[in-house]
Amino acid sequence: MKETRNQLRVHRFLSETESEGPGLRSALWVQGCPIRCPGCFNQDTWDLGGGEFRSVQELFETVRELTTIEGISFLGGEPFTQAGPLAQLAGLCRSVGLSVVTFSGYSWDSLRKSSRSDWKELLDETDLLLAGPFLKSKTDLSRPWVGSENQEFVFLTERYRDLGSILHRLPNRIEAHVSEDGGFSLNGMALSEEIAELESELLKLGLKCIPN
Repeated sequence: MKETRNQLRVHRFLSETESEGPGLRSALWVQGCPIRCPGCFNQDTWDLGGGEFRSVQELFETVRELTTIEGISFLGGEPFTQAGPLAQLAGLCRSVGLSVVTFSGYSWDSLRKSSRSDWKELLDETDLLLAGPFLKSKTDLSRPWVGSENQEFVFLTERYRDLGSILHRLPNRIEAHVSEDGGFSLNGMALSEEIAELESELLKLGLKCIPN
C-alpha cells in the first residue's frame, strides 16, 4: 500500500464513541495491518489494499465540527503503517484542543527505538499510546480498551496521566450502532462469546449485521 502525506486508507470512521479511549471521542480505523495477531477482533482491517481513501483535511473538518467530543482515537488495522498522514491529522486535531489516542500492535520498545521519522512524528502528536500485540493466550479485560495483559499504556503527555493509577476501575464497553436502514455494527472490547451473544440478540430483532 503506497502512503501519501495527505490521504489515508480508511476502514471505518465513527463520529462518537465511549468505547475507544477516555471520554467521548471520534474513532478512526485505518485499513491495513502487517502484524495480524491471531484472534484479532478486526480481521477485516488487515487487507492492505482494502478500505477507501479519504483526505486528511476532509477528516479533520469532520472532526472539528463535532462539538461534543474531547478527542480522536486511531485504531486499525495498524496506525503506524500510515504514520505520516496520521501525524498530520493528529497535529491538526491537537491544534484545536482535541486529544489523540493511538493504538498499535507494535510494542512500545520497538516504536520508541525505531529510526523511522514518520513513527516519531505520530508519537510526538499522541497523548496516550496503547501498544503491543493482542495475545490470545494472555486475554485480560480487566483494563479498558485493551484485550491482553501484555499491552502497554504509555502516557506521552500529561493529558491522561492521572488515569494510570485507576485503570482497573475503568470499565470496558461494547457499543451497538444502528443505522436508519436497520443495519448495526459493534465496537468496543468484550469477550468473543459476549460479542456473539449481543449479535444474536440484535439479529433476533430483525436487524442486519454490518461487517466492521
